[in-house]
Amino acid sequence: MTSLRYTTHLGLLGMAALWGASWPWGRVVALSMPPLAAACVRFALASLVLVLWLFGSGRMATLRAIRGPQWRGLACASACGVLGYSIFFLLALQRVPAGKATLVVALNPVLTLLCAAWLFREPLNWRTVGGLLLAVAGALWALTGGSLNALRPGTAGSGEVLLLGCAGCWVAYTLVGRVVLTTLDALTTSTVTAVMGAVLLLGASWVAEGPAAWITLAHAPKVAWCSLLALALGATALAYAWYLRGVKVLGAGAAAAYMALVPLFGMLFSGLWLDEPLTPSLLLGGAMAMGGMVCMQWRGSVRR
Repeated sequence: MTSLRYTTHLGLLGMAALWGASWPWGRVVALSMPPLAAACVRFALASLVLVLWLFGSGRMATLRAIRGPQWRGLACASACGVLGYSIFFLLALQRVPAGKATLVVALNPVLTLLCAAWLFREPLNWRTVGGLLLAVAGALWALTGGSLNALRPGTAGSGEVLLLGCAGCWVAYTLVGRVVLTTLDALTTSTVTAVMGAVLLLGASWVAEGPAAWITLAHAPKVAWCSLLALALGATALAYAWYLRGVKVLGAGAAAAYMALVPLFGMLFSGLWLDEPLTPSLLLGGAMAMGGMVCMQWRGSVRR
C-alpha cells in the first residue's frame, strides 16, 4: 500500500473521530441555538478556513476552470450533504440524546457500499460484505447495549425519523461526490460545497426562522459557541476534506465504511463530555467494529 493510501486511511480515522465528536457538540448547539442559523454560521466559518487553505495550496486557479456540469454536481452535493444533512442533524439532536443519535450512522456504510456497487461497479466480495457487516453489527451492539430489540419497527419517534433523513442525505452526498471527484480534487470540492451550503442555509434560516433567530444566536452561551467553532473547524473544514479525499483515493464504498466507527466515537465522547452512560457493550462493539474495518481494508490492500 502506498504512502498516499496510508495517509488517506489515517485521515479517514481522524474524520470518524471528529464526526463522532460532532454529535455531542451538535447536541449542545441544538439545545442552545436556532438550528438553521447555527448551521449557517458553522459552514460560513468552515468556508473561510477552506478558502484560505485552498489559496495557500495554490489551487485557486482550479475554481476558474470549473464548468457547468461540475457546478451542477457541486450544487447537488451541497444541497444534500450540507443543507439537507444539517437540517436533519440539528433538528434530530433537539429530540434524542447524542449517543443514541449516532445509531443512524451505522446505516450509512451499508447503504453507500451497496449503492456504489450498483451504480459505479465498485468491487464487492464476501470479505468486503463480511467485514462491513461485522463493523456495523459492532456499532449496533454498542449503541443498543447488547439488546437489538431497540431496533424493532414501531419504536421510532420523530427524532429517529429525522435521523433517517440524515442517513439518506449523506448517502446521496457521497455518491454525488463520487461523480464530482472524477474531475475535481477533494479540497476544491469541499470548499465550494461548504460555501454553497452556507448560502443555502442562510436563505433557509431567513425564511423559516426569521431575523429573531440571529438575535438569539448572538446571546447563546459560551459553551454553545465553543461547540459551534469545533463543529466548523474540525467536524466540517477538516473532516469533510479528509472524507472526500478518501472517496477519491479509495472509492465511495471503502471511504464510507469508516462511518461505522463514528457511532463508537460518538458514544465515547458523549459519555466523556455529556455524562451519557458508557457500558461494557461499547467495548465489545468497538472491538467488533475495528475487526470489521481491518477485514475490509486488508482486502483492499491485497487487491491493490
